[in-house]
Amino acid sequence: MSAVHTAPARRRSGARTAWLVAAIGALAIGAALVGSLPLSKRLNAVVLGETVARGLGANVAGVRAGALVLITALAGAATAVAGPILFVGLIVPHLARRVAGGSVPWQVGHAAVMDPILLPAPDVGSRVPLPTGEAPVAVVTAFLDGPVLIRAARRYGAAPL
Repeated sequence: MSAVHTAPARRRSGARTAWLVAAIGALAIGAALVGSLPLSKRLNAVVLGETVARGLGANVAGVRAGALVLITALAGAATAVAGPILFVGLIVPHLARRVAGGSVPWQVGHAAVMDPILLPAPDVGSRVPLPTGEAPVAVVTAFLDGPVLIRAARRYGAAPL
């Protein structure tokens, strides 16, 4: 009899935990986005090259370290709240760079518009009728976005801190 009475309490507790995770994630995402706005102009200087950025008065190591912290906070909070489908979020900035060109504020704006448009693609792809039913959305996400992310990483490489 005790198992019957504790099941609804466990469901309520799980719902509270989910809302708490979502609230903390939303606060972390909001704080990181607000922190990224003043950094975007300094990132424009770094895009021009280290020598030019230093000539313009940008602290290149500080800008890169700040960007790394903000990117980590945004990616971690978003993945904690929404799950692995946010792998799409790794692809969108590379697509936005192609559309917006070299301006970091324009890239951020384009990414903010493109992400909600492209995010449902793996979910829709996973719901395509298969003989055995639906495919797991994480598998479809990996197949759709994996090659794009690998190509972008090979093309742009990694910048040292």
